[in-house]
Amino acid sequence: MSNDYQDELKKILESAQRLGVEMDEGDALQWLAAVSAQGRSNIDMDVRTGIFGHAVTMLDFDDADLAHFRQVGRLVEFNDIPGKVETALALSGSAAQSKIQTYPGDADYFERVNIIAPSKEEACTILADIMRDKALSTLKGDTYQLIEVKFGSFPFDIRRGDKLEKQGSPICWYPPEIKAGKIEGQTPNGAKAAITWEAASHDPGWCKLDWVVADPVRKQLVNASNMLDVTWEAPDGQVTPLDGYLDGYFQEVYLDAESIPVFSKLVKHVSGDALDDYVAQLEKEVKKYTSKDPNYGKAAKRLYNIFRLTGRYTDAAYLRELFDEPATILYQIGALIRTVDESFQPGSEIDQSTILSQADELIVGVTSALEGAKEVEIVRMLLNFRGLLVDDINRGELSPQANAARAEIINIVNNFFREKLMGVPTIEAYLEGLK
Repeated sequence: MSNDYQDELKKILESAQRLGVEMDEGDALQWLAAVSAQGRSNIDMDVRTGIFGHAVTMLDFDDADLAHFRQVGRLVEFNDIPGKVETALALSGSAAQSKIQTYPGDADYFERVNIIAPSKEEACTILADIMRDKALSTLKGDTYQLIEVKFGSFPFDIRRGDKLEKQGSPICWYPPEIKAGKIEGQTPNGAKAAITWEAASHDPGWCKLDWVVADPVRKQLVNASNMLDVTWEAPDGQVTPLDGYLDGYFQEVYLDAESIPVFSKLVKHVSGDALDDYVAQLEKEVKKYTSKDPNYGKAAKRLYNIFRLTGRYTDAAYLRELFDEPATILYQIGALIRTVDESFQPGSEIDQSTILSQADELIVGVTSALEGAKEVEIVRMLLNFRGLLVDDINRGELSPQANAARAEIINIVNNFFREKLMGVPTIEAYLEGLK
């Protein structure tokens, strides 16, 4: 460990103490030594569990919940079709950082889907078929409900209900439209118009599926998503990403050692600029979440990934400790509110008592984690929100009062994370530099 890191860490520790963030100097030094020893593209594998991924990412994954994530993975994953479709499923987002995120957000998955076909057109057709089959087979069950599927781009402007969808923007399909195989609406001049699933397959673009899942054991709702990175493998072995870009592997923990061959085959085609591209995309999101669409909790998570991959290790060490703080249970409030919204979808078969149980657990957690006036204020708001939910569940929709309570709570959470970021001079300077 260089003296530079020790000097920087001393300053970070001083900021953390001032901000009320508990940092263990020994743990921080140990992590700094481990992360600084990794290369930019090293892959690491845990032989005992069969998981693998980028070495820096593997430092943050705790396999204690691996069985749970593999179980949810069986809902979201795509099956291999010998000689036609091969896949590699991974955890991403906060789920892949369970060693540091005491209170993770969603259950985000990432899946490489390689389609072997004579032509790109046939590969797109295969993709359309397997995505629709997956959506229809997982529309709803006792513990899950499909929320939406992103597939294709709008070929023209279309008014869909009260919203004007612009040409070229990603198409978000809802369950009734997936079942019908088409989206119906009007052109801006009022003429009837429709977009079929088959037509969308010609340019699949961004492919993603989202569910809300109820864990009957934990009595908790969670958003589960699967982001697809789809490639077409031509007869000559050439690999082409169907959305025009082959994603890197800087925040994935792959769940099955048997997928190593397909992973290895595909990442050979990842651009040498993939890490720089990944960081640039994260910086774009940080700017969004610290300006026009404030969400400093999401900004903090993205900053951690930027810092740990670009050598700003002491800043990363601070954020690593921040998300292991009891107070970051506040991040769970956003997850609760979002899953509440989605479980109110028409036709949901998810046990609504799970929502109230999750709200109760969150209230107890906040009471244990926070102290003083802030705890009283947040608990009061959460109790008010829970009380409104009881009536709203019976009615089947969120009331304006519940929406107002939700906005008030989100603002409190946002201010908490903003204070923890802007209170560290090096991180504040970095954010100012992004502007």
